[in-house]
Amino acid sequence: MIRVLVIDDSVFMRTVLLDLLKHDSSIEVVGTAEDGKEALKKIEDLSPDVITLDIQMPVMNGIEVLEELSSYENPPKILMLSTLTSRDAELTKKGLDLGADDFMLKPKNLGKVRGIEQELITKIKHLITIPPVRNKPVSRGIPADNIVLIGSSAGGPPMLDSLVSSLKGDLNAAVVITQHMPGGFTASLAERLNRISQLNVKESENGDILHIGKVYVSKGGYHTIISANPDHSGRMSGKITHSKSPPVHAVRPAVDKTFASAAKVFGSRTVSVILSGMGSDGGEGMSVLKESGGRTVVVKEEDCLVYGMARSALERDCVDRVLPLKSIPREIMKSVAALE
Repeated sequence: MIRVLVIDDSVFMRTVLLDLLKHDSSIEVVGTAEDGKEALKKIEDLSPDVITLDIQMPVMNGIEVLEELSSYENPPKILMLSTLTSRDAELTKKGLDLGADDFMLKPKNLGKVRGIEQELITKIKHLITIPPVRNKPVSRGIPADNIVLIGSSAGGPPMLDSLVSSLKGDLNAAVVITQHMPGGFTASLAERLNRISQLNVKESENGDILHIGKVYVSKGGYHTIISANPDHSGRMSGKITHSKSPPVHAVRPAVDKTFASAAKVFGSRTVSVILSGMGSDGGEGMSVLKESGGRTVVVKEEDCLVYGMARSALERDCVDRVLPLKSIPREIMKSVAALE
C-alpha cells in the first residue's frame, strides 16, 4: 500500500485529489494539509511514502517545504502540482532543483480536474518504484572507450527514471541522454536522475570529456555533438561540443545529431536506445550507428506514451532488439560488457 499525504490550500483540490486517489486500491491517503507548516508536522507524524505538494500556499509555501525536507535523511517522494503560469514554471524548476521528484500541471479549467486521475495515479506509482541510492561511486575521470546513447521525447522522463536508476555503477561506458526539453529544464532533469542513479549524472557542458561511469544529459537549447578527443598517447575518446545550428525535426537538442556524430567517433563501440517520443527524430541517427557496427535497441510500443521515434528506427530496419523497458538496463550492461 502506497501512503500518500495531499498538501494543497484549496479545499476543492484536496477533496478532488482525495476522491481520485481512492479509486486505486493500492493507494491510501493518510491525510491532508492546507499549508506547508501543517504539512511538515503531518509528514513527521504520518510518515507518508509520497506527498502531492502545491506550490502557492499561505503560511509556508511549497518551495519552503522543499527547503526544509532537503535536510531529512529519508524524505517522502515529492510530486509537485503546478499551474501553467510563467511564475509557477519558474517555481517548478526551482522545486525540481531543491529535490522534488516530479511535477504535473493542474488543469486551468476546474471542470477538467477529474481528467488528471490516470496521470496522477501513474506518477505516484512510478515514484515509489525508484530506490534510494547509497554509496554512489566517485567518478574516476577515465576517458570512455565505449558510449551508451539514449534518445527520448514525450513520455521519456519517467522511462529515463526507471532505466537510469537500474544501471549498475560499474558500467564501463559514458552515457549521453538526449531528451527533447527546453533550456532550463534539462539541469533539473539531470539533478533528479543523479539522485536516483548509481552513476554520476550532470547536464552537459561545452567541452565535457566523456568519462567512464558518467551520464551527460544534453543541455536544452543546444545540439549535443560528440567530437573526437585524442589524448597525448593517441588514445581516442570523445567530448561534447554544443551547437546552436538550426533545429532538426523542429527540436534542439536533436537525437539524430547526437547519434550520427557519436558514430563517427565511437563506431562499433556504441549502444543506442530509443524510448518514447513523438515524431521521427532518432531513426536516421540510429541507422548511421547501425551502419558503423553499433548495437541498437528500441523499447516496445506498449511501454510508450508515443511510438513515433522508435517506429522511425524500425522503419529503417536498423534495430537489433525491441525490448520492454524493464529489460533495457540489463541489455545495456550486457552489450557494454561484450565490448570489453
